[in-house]
Amino acid sequence: MKIKTAIISVSDKTNLKVLLSVLKKFNIKILGSGGTYKYIKKLKYKCTEISDYTGFPEMLNGRVKTLHPKIYGGILNIRNNQNHKKDIKKENIENIDLVIVDIYPFEKKLNNKLNFKKLIEYIDIGGPTLIRAAAKNFNDVAVISNIADYNQLINELKKKGGGTSYSFRKLMSAKAFSLTAYYDSLISGWLNKESKIKFPEIKTISGKILKNLRYGENPHQAASIYSITGETGLEQLHGKELSFNNYNDIYSALNILGSFKKNIGVAIIKHSNPCGVSSKKNQLSSFDNAIMCDPISAFGGVVAINSIVSKKLANKINKKFFEIIIGRGFTKDALGILKKKKNIRLINCSNFNFNNSQHYLFLGNSFLAQDPDNVLFQKKLKIVTKKKPSPKQIKNLEFAFNICKFVKSNAIVLANESSTIGIGSGQPSRLDSCKIAAGKALEFLPDKIVGSVAASDAFFPFADGIKHLIDSGIKAIIQPGGSVRDQDVINAANEAGIIMALTGTRHFKH
Repeated sequence: MKIKTAIISVSDKTNLKVLLSVLKKFNIKILGSGGTYKYIKKLKYKCTEISDYTGFPEMLNGRVKTLHPKIYGGILNIRNNQNHKKDIKKENIENIDLVIVDIYPFEKKLNNKLNFKKLIEYIDIGGPTLIRAAAKNFNDVAVISNIADYNQLINELKKKGGGTSYSFRKLMSAKAFSLTAYYDSLISGWLNKESKIKFPEIKTISGKILKNLRYGENPHQAASIYSITGETGLEQLHGKELSFNNYNDIYSALNILGSFKKNIGVAIIKHSNPCGVSSKKNQLSSFDNAIMCDPISAFGGVVAINSIVSKKLANKINKKFFEIIIGRGFTKDALGILKKKKNIRLINCSNFNFNNSQHYLFLGNSFLAQDPDNVLFQKKLKIVTKKKPSPKQIKNLEFAFNICKFVKSNAIVLANESSTIGIGSGQPSRLDSCKIAAGKALEFLPDKIVGSVAASDAFFPFADGIKHLIDSGIKAIIQPGGSVRDQDVINAANEAGIIMALTGTRHFKH
């Protein structure tokens, strides 16, 4: 399909000069709007201003520039349709065979937090309309909606002697409709948020591809990573490329760090579950406590440090095998030490946004949407036993219950001195999770289980779970409550002389 006339209307003029030289080589007539027309003329290339071509001036402060039958008739007519030929001949309309258009930078202005009235003016009408018209008629018209595709267009023109192939036009059409859909989703998401509509009748989820991954959870599954904002906020400083499972573990770790005060805490993740967490103020103590919780599971895991990784910590880390180290930065000495291992991934999360958005779960042709689990207690702790907790015990109970949010259900977390000492996760039976958590504590930290506390993400349906914890040495238990057998569980706690606190908040994580 030989190109005779092109329309160009772009905000970003990057690399346009190179493209113009190729269009000139193939004698392609150019129509340009406003600023684009002036820019092309400044570069000494021939160009007809759109308002001169249509006989209709730009108006409404630039809101109306290209919305004219001579433009859309030239783009949308089917070239071999006899009725279309008669219509455009009658109205003296020229075919427009190539549309090169970008869209006002709404996303950039949204991220810059422009005020509402100013942001409205960055909702583009003409650009998306031109793109959609050309994309619809890809059988006859080529559309370029991204600067990144200029080189591909240039190669196509050179290869086809000033024309484009059907396959190229179809590919550019797909990319164009993806762009306009993404653009509209940003606007609808913004307006829904402004209108406080949490769950709109029609929900669009948009994302930009960051990279294709080697494979998904398993080698036979293809995978990519997308970002709603166009970036992750994470900086990889060293090591092999990240995999699907790596990203899953990284975000599991970051969710835990986001629940701590800044510069406090270490979390070790394995298969998206924490296997050791500590919120000690001292970085080295926090790391040691997290490791000691389950040193076997920590092998080959992901370590997330909620502060700048120091030289001393780097030396400790280097003595063990980990896949990924995440930190809020690394000292120069720490980087030098850790980079000695060729494949270890080092991730700087200092620019990561810890504000959680809605969570989604895709189920075939449907998906679930929900708020993030950012609540710790819906109300104050309710102490339901005769024995009352000390301030130190309350601090440990709150820590353990917070970590429950990040452990797959049924979750049981044992803690002492703001550090986990045993974690039971992902079991169909809560009793089994109690046995696993207590078993790990007895195996790795038997001296710390006596006097420790336990947290459960949901109520105990029977007293058997807490009896096992009590027999292991637990002195205080925190749980949501809400079971028809709550009183049986409370009675068992009173008989054993331990403390029980109810939160009224459940933390299932499936």
